[in-house]
Amino acid sequence: MTTGDRRLTLPDLLAHRAQEQPERPALVVAGVGELTFGEWDRRANAVAHALIAREVAPGSRVGLLFGERDWIDAAVAWCGAMRAGCVAVPLSDRLAPAEVRHALLDCSVTAVLHGADADVPEAGEWRATPAELDGGDDDPVRRAVEPDRLAQIIYTSGTTGRAKGVGATHANLAHGLSAAPRRRKLAHSRHFLHAFPIGSNAGQTMLVNALDAHPAALTLPLFTPSRFARLVESYGVGTIFLVPAMAIELLGARVHERYDLSSVRLLGSTAASLPPAVAAGMAEAFPKATIVNYYTSTEAAPAQTVMIVDPARRASVGRPSGGSDLRILTADGSPAAPGEQGEVWLRCPAGTRAYYRDRRLTDDVFRDGWVRMGDIGYLDRDGYLYLVDRESDVIKSGAHKVSTLQVEAALYEHPAVAEAAVVGLPHPVLGRVTGAAVVTRHPVTAADLRTFLLDRLARHEMPSRLLFLPELPKNHLGKVVKPRLLDLLAASDAPPGST
Repeated sequence: MTTGDRRLTLPDLLAHRAQEQPERPALVVAGVGELTFGEWDRRANAVAHALIAREVAPGSRVGLLFGERDWIDAAVAWCGAMRAGCVAVPLSDRLAPAEVRHALLDCSVTAVLHGADADVPEAGEWRATPAELDGGDDDPVRRAVEPDRLAQIIYTSGTTGRAKGVGATHANLAHGLSAAPRRRKLAHSRHFLHAFPIGSNAGQTMLVNALDAHPAALTLPLFTPSRFARLVESYGVGTIFLVPAMAIELLGARVHERYDLSSVRLLGSTAASLPPAVAAGMAEAFPKATIVNYYTSTEAAPAQTVMIVDPARRASVGRPSGGSDLRILTADGSPAAPGEQGEVWLRCPAGTRAYYRDRRLTDDVFRDGWVRMGDIGYLDRDGYLYLVDRESDVIKSGAHKVSTLQVEAALYEHPAVAEAAVVGLPHPVLGRVTGAAVVTRHPVTAADLRTFLLDRLARHEMPSRLLFLPELPKNHLGKVVKPRLLDLLAASDAPPGST
């Protein structure tokens, strides 16, 4: 695999595509419109000139607050801010107002570019929509755009606490990219489809794909299984990207029985590991697609492991790709032997990321180009990575350590279980015991679930409390918010040890 041009930046790549293919669609928002490379380039230049004219200095943080109907304006503002030498801070209007305000104030934004309907908190010196900055000078501009300069700050999803800003340089964002047409990825399709929210690491990766890949990026303002499947059918989509929560919804709605999904050749899942039972279901729903699981984080990107779903390694998240490195370290900091559990670390040859203005936390997570993932895992003898659990989620129950991922995977194997999440509940003797919340497709009793789990889980892994919910509490990325789940389990009437 090519490592790309190490001096190339995303604004440069946009200029290359606009010069080569000015009329080619780069981004399509279903029901809203499309953006060609030529128009993207021109409008980004206009935004950059407007920022410079308003004396926004290089390195200034510019907030980008948009909704899912605003992907076109968000893409323009994103590249425009970077071309002006500013640091883009993308945020979704799905976030709570307090979360948006925290991010904008935390990184001291100078200005906020936003969607027409966005509720913009008081932050920065001024605000405007990209349309209000258009119509002026759109000559090429590239001010202070150097590989080692900060280009973007993304705020993490905050499932366990207040979101933290993760800064990425131009070199980090453009790692592995090339302006050469023959190196463009996903050449098997004319469109790739996703429904990731603006402001997430996955969403920003889709914008990078729009610049770097052969097909146009296709997205929709609001994900529903039927709308997503309808776009696959109507556009003949060759590649789709989703998170496990979306995969579960697609399977639950049985869209493969109502829509032609045979055009899909690649299905990529990210943000969390696909439960093996869900991966198997997606393979049946998309019989012509290769199912791929990507393991990374906002902090580690673009370092990642990639796993083509393999029945022989159902639980693995793969091996490092794209020049990434992977290691497992034991408690004393030494490399773990095959099969031995320890902390998962990833490394990418691109410039590493860092927490914005948080040296203590940066030093704890980022070390000599390596990123501590916060997960416990192990490698098999062939170098495939298996995740045991989030470091913070491992349940210490008496003398045992319980993997919530393993318990969840067992629950997903029951045909009635659509979704499952497991947490540790306080126990006066054992310290903590497992508690599970499930969403079911059709009625099932707690007794039936326990009987089903008897030959799949050890006694200390069995959920001591089962809670049936109409839906799991999730953030805007589709990740389960486990502190909220703990509250729901704690608020249920049954004490640990009952249903």
